[in-house]
Amino acid sequence: MKSTGKVTGIVSNLVTVEIDGPVSQNELCYVASGGTKLMAEVIKVNGRYASIQVFESTRGMKNGDAVEFEGKMLEATLGPGLLSSSYDGLQNDLTTMTGVFLKKGEYTAPLDEKKLWDFTPIARPGDKVTAADWLGEVMEGWLHHKIMVPFSFEGEYTVKSVADAGQYTILQTVAVLTNEDGEDVEVNMTQKWPVKKPVRAYREKPRPDRIMETGVRVIDTLNPIAEGGTGFIPGPFGCGKTVLQHAIAKQGDAEVIVMAACGERANEVVEIFSEFPELIDPHTGRHLMERTTIICNTSNMPVAAREASVYTAMTICEYYRAMGMKVLLLADSTSRWAQALREMSNRLEELPGTDAFPVDLSAIISNFYARAGMVVLNNGQTGSVTFIGTVSPAGGNLKEPVTESTKKAARCFYALEQKRADQKRYPAVNPIDSYSKYLEYPEIQEYLSKIAGKGWVEKVEKTKNIIRKGKEANDQINILGDDGVPMSYHELFWKSELVDFIILQQDAFDPIDSLTPMERQEYMLNLVLDICDREFGFDDFEQCRNFFKEMINLLKQMNYSEFKSGNFYKYQEQLNNLLNNGK
Repeated sequence: MKSTGKVTGIVSNLVTVEIDGPVSQNELCYVASGGTKLMAEVIKVNGRYASIQVFESTRGMKNGDAVEFEGKMLEATLGPGLLSSSYDGLQNDLTTMTGVFLKKGEYTAPLDEKKLWDFTPIARPGDKVTAADWLGEVMEGWLHHKIMVPFSFEGEYTVKSVADAGQYTILQTVAVLTNEDGEDVEVNMTQKWPVKKPVRAYREKPRPDRIMETGVRVIDTLNPIAEGGTGFIPGPFGCGKTVLQHAIAKQGDAEVIVMAACGERANEVVEIFSEFPELIDPHTGRHLMERTTIICNTSNMPVAAREASVYTAMTICEYYRAMGMKVLLLADSTSRWAQALREMSNRLEELPGTDAFPVDLSAIISNFYARAGMVVLNNGQTGSVTFIGTVSPAGGNLKEPVTESTKKAARCFYALEQKRADQKRYPAVNPIDSYSKYLEYPEIQEYLSKIAGKGWVEKVEKTKNIIRKGKEANDQINILGDDGVPMSYHELFWKSELVDFIILQQDAFDPIDSLTPMERQEYMLNLVLDICDREFGFDDFEQCRNFFKEMINLLKQMNYSEFKSGNFYKYQEQLNNLLNNGK
């Protein structure tokens, strides 16, 4: 028997319900209000009363309205058809809604239940299988979408039968399994899983041992993120967080992209919907949207739905990871998610933490980031979820609670700087404040030595020292004037500018410079470091400045030309002539 109740108090979308039976934390329920049923979630149980957060506007709701509890948590529907789709946090398909906005109480099916999929069996009758083992596959775009034993199945099952190769809908039975009690269970192409419960259908979760190439030099060269790693991008408004995420989505070495727009402004969400279908994937030449899923909750939507969006996105990522795929999750912005948590905490009158955020904010963020990672599946293959979130600290204050809590959980920190953005130095990542803890991993160091040559980590540290010394020299020049410091200070500054313009800055609209493979990054960094190792012995700072300006323009052209093309070697010859005449 399902428990029921009635509304006794309403504060925005926080509703108090008097219950007549047992209910559990995070249980799903529906409130009958004004002829519609509104979905809600239990967030607190206190004796005969439960506090629920409604995922929609509660305008018109009144005391005495009936509430029916479902006995289950908020679930994501998983199956073929997720890619190329756009959902809200409750997984309503935004492309099938009846108007510009979802109507109150309107819920759409996340997957097309009538579409036929070409099914190919993998398992055979008599095979022993457990949760997440592969039974067959269908082609979803150009990806092999695995049909798996549902994650909720416990224990070992025996495959009794598997459907022949052919066309089936997602609701048709494609396999029959027999459990340990001898009962037969039918399996179709879909399954459901609670979004707030991590999917643990894998053999082990080792430390990352390779990097995920993004094509962005300031990340791959100086602060690489591991495949299956975590990172975050904090910065004030207008510094390019969203643009940097879009560049990573387009160029990152991942098979599936999930974009979670959590509490973003409507104009940015519209930009995602309008641009992503038009973007061409540089790795495959196909449309990027073919391997992308968008989860969208704008800032004018209820806070409860905003919180659900990040969990729904992560569950979809874990689903594709169980297929042995490399998945990239980009969340923009986790600050709005934290603000949603703060609003609900305040309405519950809980003890506030710093800046009125929940006391357990750090634990919530850490638990969420921990769901990312590389895993070894039951069949020995690997899959990964790489997670990069953005943080929008108020006033650009990187000491506020959300940034500090995220810094404890994430292994990569890409600090965007207002000053660099104002100077149009994009990506506006501060190379000194940013870091990657993965550079300390012996497995990552060994991997980088294989793809970028021995001593790569030492070269990265040397590059950061050049930038740091150049900044210190520039501060002295600004204080004492051009003639008040030795020539060596000017040389240090311009060497750091050389690194900045050639390595750190990148043209996201240039067809070649926007995506820089590791081979070219290695070549350009070695070239720049070789130049910075030289002693030029300039007579005055004007001579020093003009020489480096000419060199920067030349190296820029090399970055904008194809690697190993005729133009590239023409610029290399000009560079050699410039260096030979440099003194």
